[in-house]
This record gives sequence, C-alpha cells and structure tokens, in this order.
Amino acid sequence: MDFKQFLINKIILFFMLTTLITIAIFLIGSVYDGDASFGYEAFLSPLIFAGACVLPTFVTYSKRELRLKEFLVRLVIEFLLIEGVVIAIACASSTIDTGRVEIVLALAASVLVIYVMVCAFAWLKASVEARKLNEDLIRYQGLQKRGEQ
Repeated sequence: MDFKQFLINKIILFFMLTTLITIAIFLIGSVYDGDASFGYEAFLSPLIFAGACVLPTFVTYSKRELRLKEFLVRLVIEFLLIEGVVIAIACASSTIDTGRVEIVLALAASVLVIYVMVCAFAWLKASVEARKLNEDLIRYQGLQKRGEQ
C-alpha cells in the first residue's frame, strides 16, 4: 500500500474512532457518572482521543508486504500503544476519575472492544475490495480469452 492510501485509511479511521469513542464515553459516563454535566469543551474529548489513537497505528505501515508474524507483532504493539495513550490522556484529564479502578478497567475494556470493532470493519472493507478486484480480474480474463479466439 502506498503512503497516500495509508493516510486516507487513517483519516477514515479517525472518523470511525470518533464515532465509536463518543458511544463509549456515553455508555461509560451513563453507568459511572450519569448525573454529570459538562461544557462545550467536552465535545472535543472524542476528537482528542481519536486523534491520539490514530498516531500509534502508523506502527503497522510498511512499504513491503509484512509476513504474518511481523504483522501480528505490529498489531500487538499498536494495541498496547493505544491502550497506553488512552489511559495517559484519561489520567491527565481532570474530568475522568481515574482514581476509581472500575473506570480505568472500563476504559481499557472499551479500547479493546473498539479496537476489535475497527479491525473487523477493516477486514470487511478489505474483503469487499478483494471480491470486487477478483470479479474484475475474472471479467478481464474472459475478455482476453474472447479476444484470442
């Protein structure tokens, strides 16, 4: 994959993460601090988390095709970096009570769930693209065979 397409995928990832993080914040906030109220600056929180979570995903970029083991190691590193970034931002925030273990565990669990969901969406997208590419290739090969006869 060239770097331009990689960056486009990261922009798509940013918006997907923003949506999923907003849902996670709503769910965690409703369970642990349902009566809290925030100002307009709270709308920036999902954007900050999403932007910070996209940065560690650059670990998986490679100009060459990675072997499965290399790719899996990079995914594990990526996931651990994302967990670290989210926990660090949460600890630095005055609005998230990271003194409560259950909130930190809920954050960590939400990162895992969101990570798995994003991986599943990426796999589905790649699967659809591969199917389309295969169909186009079969169609092209059919045209080539007809042209040879």
